[in-house]
Amino acid sequence: MRIGLLGVGRIGATHARLLASHPEVTELVLGDVMPERARDVAEHLGVRAAGPIDEVFATPLDGIVIATPTATHADLIERGVDAGLTVFCEKPVAADLARTVEIAERVAAADGRVQIGFQRRFDAGYQAAREALRSGAVGTLHRLHLLTADPAPPPAEYIPLSGGIFRDCHIHDFDIARWLTGQEVVEVYATGANRGAGFFAEANDIDTSAAILTFADGTLATLQGSRYNGGGYDVRAELAGTESTFVVGLDDRAPLRSAEPGVSYPSGDPWPDFWQRFGASYTAEMNAFLDYAAGRRGSACTVAEALEALYIAEAADRSRRERRPVRVEEIRASGSANGLERSAVLA
Repeated sequence: MRIGLLGVGRIGATHARLLASHPEVTELVLGDVMPERARDVAEHLGVRAAGPIDEVFATPLDGIVIATPTATHADLIERGVDAGLTVFCEKPVAADLARTVEIAERVAAADGRVQIGFQRRFDAGYQAAREALRSGAVGTLHRLHLLTADPAPPPAEYIPLSGGIFRDCHIHDFDIARWLTGQEVVEVYATGANRGAGFFAEANDIDTSAAILTFADGTLATLQGSRYNGGGYDVRAELAGTESTFVVGLDDRAPLRSAEPGVSYPSGDPWPDFWQRFGASYTAEMNAFLDYAAGRRGSACTVAEALEALYIAEAADRSRRERRPVRVEEIRASGSANGLERSAVLA
């Protein structure tokens, strides 16, 4: 299988290592806007560097992996689909809602083959919780809690370009909420605060977030997030039902301390970042993409599904700014979807 990879920054270089070692990848071609960086990574891995990104598209390929900056994603997805390639693209699909809708329509019209990178779908804990809900072990779901907390904020210059905490960070929670439950979020009530550096407020963003999500069947979900979680990198989900409660991310490395006397759990070193927390998930995600490119399975996350998560993120951001509950249909109506059908959650 011949795979091209665009963008060899931190995440792209990681994907390159996985692809270079995969037995089914017979040729890996790297491209980057900085050709010398692609050459350095290619030399280290023993693969080919095409140089500029245009040269990668000029190479006969079976699939393309896009790990370039956000502003380039939409155009590169279009180029990949137009070339008849199976495409993997890191989230987000595009830099804004209108362009995301446009890409979803373009991919649907062309019957394009695209997988968007939401790696939590491949985490063993989330998969076990999803199965517990479907098997009846949870019982009737009454409450879902979602948490994403970074140990330290990203660089100040990143925040104005990030889209805000709900689009940049919590979009993973919004995607996994749909994937776990098989339900659509219909309303969001979000708020937030700034408790740290001034550059968040300067970008009209927040460093501490909270929200209540209402699903179509009336089930409630609560969400919280932070850019200043001093204990470590904390990503968890709690599914509470009539039979049991299942918790994702509650292992010996969870960045928690019990206040109960004599309780030492969790006792391991806290997760320091998302790479260590989700390393196995990224590997499984890329393996799924190769299976998709080989025709052995469908897309693990379509552009239409990524758009649904973005609708929720947009609703959360509007809710926080306008201090009111926001219906997701309000966002959908403003997104100029032009009749694009709502994506069903993967069965």
